[in-house]
Amino acid sequence: MFHIKAVFSPSVKESMLLVALIVASISVSLIKFGAVPHLPILFSILLLICYGLLKKVPYRQLESGLVQGAGAGMSAVFLFFFIGILISTWMMSGTIPTLIYAGFHLITPLFFFAIVFVVSSIVGLAVGSSLTTVATVGVAFIGMATVLDVSLAITAGAIVSGAFFGDKMSPVSDTTNLASSIADVDLFAHIRNMGWTTIPAFVLSLLIFAVLSPDVVLNDIEKIQEFQDGLLATGTIHWYAVLPLVALVVLTLKKVPAMMNLAVSSILAIALSYLHQSYQMSEVFGILFGGFVSETGVADVDALLTRGGMESMFFTIGLVLLSLSMGGLLFTLGVVQALLGKVESLLNKVSSVIAAAAMTAVGINLLIGEQYLSILLTGQAFRGQFDKLGLAGKNLSRVMEDAGTVVNPLVPWSVCGIFITSVLGVSTLSYLPFAFFCLLCPVLTVVFGFTGKTLTYKKAE
Repeated sequence: MFHIKAVFSPSVKESMLLVALIVASISVSLIKFGAVPHLPILFSILLLICYGLLKKVPYRQLESGLVQGAGAGMSAVFLFFFIGILISTWMMSGTIPTLIYAGFHLITPLFFFAIVFVVSSIVGLAVGSSLTTVATVGVAFIGMATVLDVSLAITAGAIVSGAFFGDKMSPVSDTTNLASSIADVDLFAHIRNMGWTTIPAFVLSLLIFAVLSPDVVLNDIEKIQEFQDGLLATGTIHWYAVLPLVALVVLTLKKVPAMMNLAVSSILAIALSYLHQSYQMSEVFGILFGGFVSETGVADVDALLTRGGMESMFFTIGLVLLSLSMGGLLFTLGVVQALLGKVESLLNKVSSVIAAAAMTAVGINLLIGEQYLSILLTGQAFRGQFDKLGLAGKNLSRVMEDAGTVVNPLVPWSVCGIFITSVLGVSTLSYLPFAFFCLLCPVLTVVFGFTGKTLTYKKAE
């Protein structure tokens, strides 16, 4: 994105006004009117085009900026298609149901909050969606916490922490793939590099939740049993169901490109699904495109397992292309360059650039409340600065996730914050102090930026 040349040099005041108008329009549309982000972004693109035309910039050059911006995300688009297919095939083979079933066997009254955190993490890793995890197993845990008469705020904090750990680290998570694509980093190299901040945050969170866990007795296991029975009813819980995951890990270690890795794992999953279910080829094609549909009769289980398919990625793909197109226009019109030029003298050290990128991601979450935009806009704005300092792209992709992905649920007016509050019945401000994983990640990424620890430079790649 930063390779796009500016065809105009706006003043800093005009640049700030444009950005303020865009932020305000997106924020009001999302927060006040509950609009999907696609529409206000499209209106923002129209605003930028009108501004460019008023400044006598030829329409063809504006159009070229749009196309170049969108083109920066084409690798992500194809990766998203394969993610949708992988999720649906992992449902067919039983990979995801088996992982979730195994996670529920960890539930004990001892260290309740810690176990909730771990199981939510496992489910989040398996399904690659924080909100799906919250809306299914999260609701079950809130019900159990009510029965046990333990803190709902801490329980919600554990659920959110685990769900967003999974969203951050799962190879089938759209935010994980988006961050790696924007920074032009291999998906699995990105995930491995995130381990430097994610593993300490996970361990610290686990210890805190263990210490906070009360001494309670679990008498009502009906909700857990209902989930387990529903999972068994799918007929997909088998030992061999984990083989597609094993293949994914092995190919990752062998540094096979992400797209080929996902394709091989998907093909293996389809083959394994025939060991417990006979599918017609027309059914297979339908599942690959439209996603897997669970029909156990248990509403929560069906909601958890009905997902995947290429079609499920269209919402994300549309948002990515629109956001990148807007970014292309911002660069073409010189808006980003003007703003960065104002503070460029302050961004001459690794620590200051990482801190600025992290604060930008947090700031976009606070101002706009949109998770994807916090990743996209931060990546677009700071990739050039990271390159100038010789920092490898995976440093930027890690910052985008540490300060972008996991911060969104902590903002009461954000997409994630509103959803979680409505589903769990616990206000964002109530669970915020206990969402330890989400709080630790941005702190650790800034601390490592100042110490220089775990950073990778291009010559060292």
